[in-house]
Amino acid sequence: MWLTPEEVALKNALKLWVTEKSNDYFVLQRRRGHGDTGGKITGLLVGALDTVLDSNARVAPFRILLQVPGSQVSWVIASGATAEEVQKHWKWLDQNLLPYMSVFENKQDAASFAQGKVKGLIAEEVLGGQAALEDDPARFREVLARFEQRFGLPQQEKLVAHYSCCCWKGRVPRQGWLYLSTNHVSFYSFLLGKEVKLLVPWVEVTGLERASLGLMTDVIRVRTRQRQRDFSMFLNVDEVMTVMSQLADLALRRLLDSGGLEVDKSLQQATNVTKRVLEHQALRQYVLSLFGLPRSEKLQEVMNCSMWTPHARCHTPGKLYTTDSYMGFSSRQEGQCTLLIPLAEVQSIEKAESTSALPNPVIISVKSKKAFQLIELVQRDELVENLTDRLRALHWRQAMFRGHNQRKKSQISSTPYYTFYYDGVSSEENDEVSDETLRNTVLTEALITTFQTGLSQSPNNKIMSEQLRVRVWGDHFEEFGRGVHMFRTDKIRKLVAMGIPESLRGELWLTFSDAFSSLAAHPEYYADLVSKCMGETSIATEEIERDLHRSLPEHAAFQNQTGIAALRRVLTAYAHRNPNIGYCQSMNILASVLLLYAKEEEAFWLLVTVCERMLPDYFNHRVIGAQVDQSVFEELIRERLPSLAESVPDLSPLASVSLTWFLTLFLSVLPFRSALYVLDCFFYHGIKAVFQLGLAVLDANAAELCASTDDGQALMTLTSFLEQVRDDEEPCACSEEAGPAGHTHITVLISDAYEKFGDLTVRQLERMRCRHRIQVLQSHEDTTKENTLRLVSPDVSLSQEDLSGLYDLFKTEHFISLYWGDGVRTPPEPRAVSRGYTESYHVDCAQFKSLYALLAPWPCGSHTDTVAQRTFTLLDQNRQNRISFTQFARWLDTLYCEDFNEKVRLLYRLHIPPALTENEDQSSLVKNPILSTTRPLYVDLPNGERKSHEEQLKQMLKDLAKEKDKGQEKPLPHMNQREFVQFCKTLCNMFHGDRAENELFQAIAMVTSLVLQIGEARHKGRTSGAEPKEGESPDQAASSVSASEGDWTASFEQILASLLTEQALVNFLERPVDLSAKIASAKEQQYHVRAGLLMIQHQKTR
Repeated sequence: MWLTPEEVALKNALKLWVTEKSNDYFVLQRRRGHGDTGGKITGLLVGALDTVLDSNARVAPFRILLQVPGSQVSWVIASGATAEEVQKHWKWLDQNLLPYMSVFENKQDAASFAQGKVKGLIAEEVLGGQAALEDDPARFREVLARFEQRFGLPQQEKLVAHYSCCCWKGRVPRQGWLYLSTNHVSFYSFLLGKEVKLLVPWVEVTGLERASLGLMTDVIRVRTRQRQRDFSMFLNVDEVMTVMSQLADLALRRLLDSGGLEVDKSLQQATNVTKRVLEHQALRQYVLSLFGLPRSEKLQEVMNCSMWTPHARCHTPGKLYTTDSYMGFSSRQEGQCTLLIPLAEVQSIEKAESTSALPNPVIISVKSKKAFQLIELVQRDELVENLTDRLRALHWRQAMFRGHNQRKKSQISSTPYYTFYYDGVSSEENDEVSDETLRNTVLTEALITTFQTGLSQSPNNKIMSEQLRVRVWGDHFEEFGRGVHMFRTDKIRKLVAMGIPESLRGELWLTFSDAFSSLAAHPEYYADLVSKCMGETSIATEEIERDLHRSLPEHAAFQNQTGIAALRRVLTAYAHRNPNIGYCQSMNILASVLLLYAKEEEAFWLLVTVCERMLPDYFNHRVIGAQVDQSVFEELIRERLPSLAESVPDLSPLASVSLTWFLTLFLSVLPFRSALYVLDCFFYHGIKAVFQLGLAVLDANAAELCASTDDGQALMTLTSFLEQVRDDEEPCACSEEAGPAGHTHITVLISDAYEKFGDLTVRQLERMRCRHRIQVLQSHEDTTKENTLRLVSPDVSLSQEDLSGLYDLFKTEHFISLYWGDGVRTPPEPRAVSRGYTESYHVDCAQFKSLYALLAPWPCGSHTDTVAQRTFTLLDQNRQNRISFTQFARWLDTLYCEDFNEKVRLLYRLHIPPALTENEDQSSLVKNPILSTTRPLYVDLPNGERKSHEEQLKQMLKDLAKEKDKGQEKPLPHMNQREFVQFCKTLCNMFHGDRAENELFQAIAMVTSLVLQIGEARHKGRTSGAEPKEGESPDQAASSVSASEGDWTASFEQILASLLTEQALVNFLERPVDLSAKIASAKEQQYHVRAGLLMIQHQKTR
């Protein structure tokens, strides 16, 4: 490998290199200890030194130096793992560089010329390799060479990062290097002759955590199902932990059934994954969560700046984040001051004159006639240019969309499918409206305006309180702005905690969540969606109909067909918009509350925002997102409530209770009006508010929970507490024993949550989510395995241990193809998903052949590939070029656990269509050596009687016929002569190398002779009775007989009976084979054998 010229002051100061050959400009050297027959101690010490220092000499013990005659300075320009490799470089230098270097008068110029040529060679190699995307391609190229040499993985395995660290084995640390690639975490160490290699696929990692090990506090613990590994002594442990979490999360999303979790397009191709890309992706995920942006937004620029904040009368320092359609500002202290500006609201972006007080200012004007000032932008010109281009493109798209809508309106019929419901009619009047009309009526007012159940019956002091809150919010709007681009500060946080006025609730939910932007960008979308989907029937619509009357049944709006019809339209429209989610339970409760305070179309877009932006992974068929947050919540309990965690060691029951809190946002566990306060906080803070409130609930009940004797009592404690959380306008239903002070005010609970747990940040939550997603996905993977084994177990006789080992081998083979081959993960079938179960893994023909070679009880030598191909064809009944684990397990069960008859039946089916095709090898019976035998044609029975093979065969055929009549088995097609030859050939290959090989060959020769005689007899019986038909000449009859001479056939029963006459064959096929030993051996060989084959295939295609 060519190396970037690196200066070596003294060519061999420590006597670590031995010179093999040299000339005026170049020196070829070998590392001391490599290839020596003696001097082992020297080699061990040098090898250990090379590993600790991450020297190329460990994997490339040969090198070439460029030297200047008469100077002590040299440069390393090439290295090699073998003498042959370095000799190729030496030969190239001798032929292509050395003749031209002799022309230079100045020797230093000649050396510079050689360095330039070597750098050019490296640049050509880098362009086509993994290192091209790295920050330091030359350095990364050397690291990549060491990684490939040490672990022998194909070149498709993308190395992402490497770190110096220690791997602990008990109390003994081993210094080495940790390599993080797209599919594996690897560790290499070589100390005093002891080489350690660890290669762990990410799909086997069940957890990553920070731990303490004695005096070592910054330890990263990698857990798998079998064991755990501890790594320490990192220079930057936070960076390593972040990269490992991201790679594990990415691998599990790509390879496992992640329940609908999507992989970002920039990370779908493993070759695009670099450390820089991962850092950018982590920052993007943080920005999307911080501002609640659509998942499709791409992060464009991140710049330090200061923004003028009128309420503070100063410039607030922070960071500016820009995406495709948004600009966001966040102060240095997260949550202190935040601003979100959709580009659709921007009127202009201009540069102002720069002064010492206002360096590099930019003025952003919005449509509401307000302007925002940014200063201290280092790359101001580039930022303004990029934003202006995106703004111009956005305005063009909006103009095109408006023109399309106008043309569409002119073509729409004057009697649309849907109508608009303008009037707030009473429930009595509404009962007279036909059900069909209600189904097609889109409400243009919030249901709360029609079905007013709160303020109209409230005392005057409650009305005065509501009016006062409206005035306070009006004053706030005057100072901080109104709309999506209002400043979000600590003051507005306190106002939200006190509860949003009912008259402003719908507007502020739309503002805080930025659902307004989606609504404005798609003016006719919801109406068109309703017209398309209403009347259609699907699984989602059936589930929706079942849950319609369970949604806030105590509220008057949903005791009426008006509210029910609106809820049906919103849920059905969303299920039609996003079939990947469709409908999920708890969506009905959320949509009901949204319809109370927002217009129907606004409620639809709020639901879209919650499901796709604020809680993106919650509402899929496995609710992965909610389970991840439940797991994060358990870790937060341990961190923030240590006394509770110490008293209750098993926190999983408490965490499982929280799943409902996250899925329904407390709507199903709190009284209705109290839950509205939580929803207010959720739309302002996002999911962080639910975490904070959940911790506050547990903290308020910590004493009772610590004293509880079982999980049921703890659950009752929490349920009772939440039922008594009230607001001022809600009647208290507390028991008499509890007294007037028996309830907790919701605003007090929210204030406690902010005071005690307000330091919880979005960045912390995103990092924890990334780690805990690994555990959740692996838990689902364990459940998938259990379901598969439970499905297969009744049909096979294999032990559970063997079945589990076979499943692991099958899954690994599937993953190997996804790692480095052309394999693509097969999505589950819709029907199977609807039934609640589908097999996650399948293997194609090449993968099955690999498993066949590892697990088949009878190897067939050179014939193994042919038999494996036929077996795959037989198992692939649907002709989809893949088989499932169920089919795989049943096949092995036949080979290892079934009786002699079933094994022969399987072998028989492998040699008739469809397993045996017409283009198979055409072997000649005459040339086959197994047909010649000198053995007598008789059988010695156990009672001493001697029978001929023919008599014994007739008796066996009679017995088989009786068994066939009892079992009513489907008869197998007869086997012709060519197929029988292939059958015999397979048997011979199975016997090859066996200790009773000669006896088995004699036995199969006897069986072959018998079957051939039977076939000939049947054939002659058919042809001897042939007479000329009426009108047919004797010559024509003779030709008919001649044409039928090739119709030699033998039945399965005849072949089985013939095999039973030979005890040696019966003993061979019934000889027990240890499947557990086969599985253990296969696990050791499978990975590297397949990796080696893929490397060879890749080299052939290059």
